[in-house]
Amino acid sequence: MEIRAPQAWPTTEAAALAVQAELRPQVRAVPLGSRPRTLAGLDVAYAGAHGSADDEVAAAVVVLDAETLEPIEQATAVGKAGFPYIPGLFAFRELPVLLRALEQLTVTPDVFLCDGQGLAHPRRFGLACHLGVLTGRPTLGVAKTPLLGEWSEPDAERGSTADVTDGGGVVARVVRTQTGVKPVTVSIGHLIDLDDATDVVLRAAPRYRLPETTRLADRLCRDALQGVADATGVKSA
Repeated sequence: MEIRAPQAWPTTEAAALAVQAELRPQVRAVPLGSRPRTLAGLDVAYAGAHGSADDEVAAAVVVLDAETLEPIEQATAVGKAGFPYIPGLFAFRELPVLLRALEQLTVTPDVFLCDGQGLAHPRRFGLACHLGVLTGRPTLGVAKTPLLGEWSEPDAERGSTADVTDGGGVVARVVRTQTGVKPVTVSIGHLIDLDDATDVVLRAAPRYRLPETTRLADRLCRDALQGVADATGVKSA
């Protein structure tokens, strides 16, 4: 897997906004074309979570067989956020460490599922879009709540959906992954369309509200951060 990591990540809001503006036109919403064989979940945990560039972060990626949802491979990386918390620029806190974890994989996942947003972002370039452009892989975002836009409550049955609209266009979809449970928000990142992204998320969430990709990556990054917390005395968030 080829990763187009920048030689230097931006350290100011203006520079980060410029990067988003430069990369945003590269995002493509297209059907997958074939059923994915592997899915990768990505997540990040923070020690302290004060919103500082000095926050310790741990990133995790877990690759699963798309049919059995059994883990195939996993990797973690720990480091500094390197960028302060600024709404709409969350990717610049997480991507540098996430890419370090991805570089350790020996398999190339067919689809990445990020714990965050894709097109459902004020500038239509959330973390899932950014990761997809840098890796050239199909990527989608699965968020616990919509970041913006308007939508109707979907029916209570598993598989029910409702589109999220913003600025006159569809930017995401709320998806009921379990009957009677609060829906998740699915948005495309890159090289996938919203129908395929919805199908992938439902297949990855046969028993719980969140996909297995998200659940396992969340657990792994928190485990990786525990060593940092033990060493610094700062609890993870």
